Amino acid sequence: MTVLRLGLWSLRLSPRGVATAAGMIVVGVAVSLVALSTGEFTVPIPDIVASVFGQGTPAAELIVGRLRAPRVVTGLLVGAAFGLSGAILQSLTRNPLGSPDFLGFTAGASTGGIIAVVTGGTAWQIAGGSLLGCVASAVLVYALAFRNGVQSYRLILVGIGVGAVLVSVDWYLLTRANIHDAASAGTWITGSLSGRGWEHAVPVACALVALLPVCALVSRPLRMMEMGDEAAKAAGIGVEKVRATAIIVGVLLCGVATAAAGPVIFVALAAPQLARRLSRSPGVTMASSALMGAVLLVTADLAAQRVFAPVQLPVGIMTAALGGTYLVFMLRKERR
Repeated sequence: MTVLRLGLWSLRLSPRGVATAAGMIVVGVAVSLVALSTGEFTVPIPDIVASVFGQGTPAAELIVGRLRAPRVVTGLLVGAAFGLSGAILQSLTRNPLGSPDFLGFTAGASTGGIIAVVTGGTAWQIAGGSLLGCVASAVLVYALAFRNGVQSYRLILVGIGVGAVLVSVDWYLLTRANIHDAASAGTWITGSLSGRGWEHAVPVACALVALLPVCALVSRPLRMMEMGDEAAKAAGIGVEKVRATAIIVGVLLCGVATAAAGPVIFVALAAPQLARRLSRSPGVTMASSALMGAVLLVTADLAAQRVFAPVQLPVGIMTAALGGTYLVFMLRKERR
């Protein structure tokens, strides 16, 4: 373990963790280049680099700058937001199932987005409805789970129940909507990066920039709280204050990501655990989880576009298949 000191700040770095993060960055760049260069029209990598600096050919500028790059960048940012949200909530609940998918937050975002879709909302209204739905579901889950504090098992159980109720609300709304709105809502609820532009990537990037400092501040208290609330209180940590701050940050990250790409499931569940296993960290690490989420989502989107070509699947179907397989593996290993 290496300790890096910068004035009053100190940072502990694990060589294996640094190597894992560097490896994920390399994989993410490689997958992104493949996604940018391949497809119906192949664009050589030198032309992609030239387009990034505004010196590409008109065809490369159109294909890369306006069509493919916004989708790839949105996928990277959304994946990072989901991975970071999952890392915060799993660390908070001290449970690998403590992700937005199981706590009911993703279901709340889905319900808010569907309400906006079936009422003929614009893209911004759908995004706002998704964010408000995520926040509302988090408030409801937290209020129902609060009994002289919030225990992790109670938070997860209440979240599963609230999520199940919200899913039934989603299907009821779909049955009451007209066929065109129901089709649009059905596409959105699956989770997709198709047709994403810079207007979808910019809000997620702004949210990450604003919330990353808060994540850095709560990272150490959360690691202490993984040993138990009593141990954290003995170390002088305001447990409920840190827990409330962490939930707010995790909910906002989940809501913004869902607003940009729809409820892409299982990324927030798998990314922190995969990053933890690769880095062999004793706890959930936020930076590695964010990088793993970005790599997972952009890789799943590339596979959804290429594996069944010319048919393109929504990325949510691919992440559901991969995430479901990982969930079975994780449950089987925990049973052992």
